[in-house]
Order: sequence, then structure tokens, then C-alpha cells
Amino acid sequence: MRGALQINLSAAADAYLAWWAQAGVDGAVSEAPVNWLRPAPPKPATMPAAPVAALPATLQEFHQWLAQDAGQPERRWASAPILPSGPAHAPLMIVTDMPDPADVVANALFADRAGSLFDAMLRAAGFDRAGVYVASLFSARPPGGMVEAADIDHATWRMRTHVALAAPQRLLLLGDRTGRALLPPGGGDEGNGLRFFNHDGGNVPVVATFHPRLLLSQPAAKAECWRALQSLIEESRS
Repeated sequence: MRGALQINLSAAADAYLAWWAQAGVDGAVSEAPVNWLRPAPPKPATMPAAPVAALPATLQEFHQWLAQDAGQPERRWASAPILPSGPAHAPLMIVTDMPDPADVVANALFADRAGSLFDAMLRAAGFDRAGVYVASLFSARPPGGMVEAADIDHATWRMRTHVALAAPQRLLLLGDRTGRALLPPGGGDEGNGLRFFNHDGGNVPVVATFHPRLLLSQPAAKAECWRALQSLIEESRS
């Protein structure tokens, strides 16, 4: 009797599963019980991606964007921004990393003793401050002079547009932080010789060397700095 009952139960189970299979159910939905009589909550509407703001199309618009755009890292810092200065299409564009404390006080890049040495470097290379374009990776000075990696990436990205709009004939990068941001390893010849900086509109000859602030504390580095400036002088004569 027990054997017949087991056979009948097995046949009934097979028939039950076959009926559900014909109805389109081929597997369990989940281990947890589901209230099929309760409607599923509506899915949240997918918001369209925010459009990427267009970059400035002129140098004047870039200056305004740099000074006023809320997305710039400088807006988080108390220091007032020091905007770039000099003419577009200049024979030389100089880029430093950020304003020094003396620059913040004077509201101008390359102030005080470092500024005097900077002017002497320009004269030695055949330039003067009025005829060159002067800018910085960061237009303001962060607390302690420290910046986050994401801020450096942002400054590097916008500098490619900045150089394209300023359209200088040559580029001089001052300071180790500036050189590492704009000329990453493997991007050209090593040392302080002439290389090329790729920007949004093409490329421009570039030389990277020491910042005047370092030369004030390490005068022995002036010889190597002079060799770098000679690369600019030779390029300007070619």
C-alpha cells in the first residue's frame, strides 16, 4: 500500500511540475516568499545626464571663467585669485605652480625677491615681463600650499585650453610641480632641454626649469637653469 501511495504522490508531483512548465514557469524566483498580489513599486525615473559645460572660446572668456566659475578648485580657498597677465600670441608664456605668499600680498605673480630674479632671468633670455604672458596652474594659493591630486588633474586639463587660447610661440614651465603636471614622465626628452607641450590646438616648444624661489635658496642650481634658458634662446633664433 505504501509503495502505491509513493508512486501516486510522485506521479502527482510530476504532473504538477509539468503543468507549471507548460504555463511558462521554469524555475524558482527566489528563496524568500513573494507577495504576488502586491504591485511592484514604480521604478524611479532616470534623470538625463547633465550636459558638459562648453569651455571658453576666447582668452578673455577663459579669464572670466577662471575667476568666477564655481567649479574651480580655487573657490574652496580663502586666497584671492591672481589672474594671468600679458598679451596673447606672446613670444613666451611662463607658467608657475601657484602664487607665493609674497604674491598674495602684492596681488601679482613673481613679487618680492623671487620676482626680481625672475625679471633677471627674462632679460638674460632676451625677454621682458611686459612682453610675455604669465600664468599659474592655480590662480590662488591653497592653505599650506598643498593641493589634492584631483585638483592637479583639473588644473592640467584646463591648462591645455589655456595655452591654446593664449597661443604663445614658446612655453616656459617654472617649478618641479608645474613640470610634473604638464610634462609627465615619458612625454619627451629628459632633463631641462627643449620639448613640446600638446594642447587643444596643437603643440608648442616648452622648457621646464627651476622656480626662482628655489634658486634663491640654492644658488648652485642657477647654472642648470641657465642651460635650460639657452634652449629657449636658441629656439627663438631658429
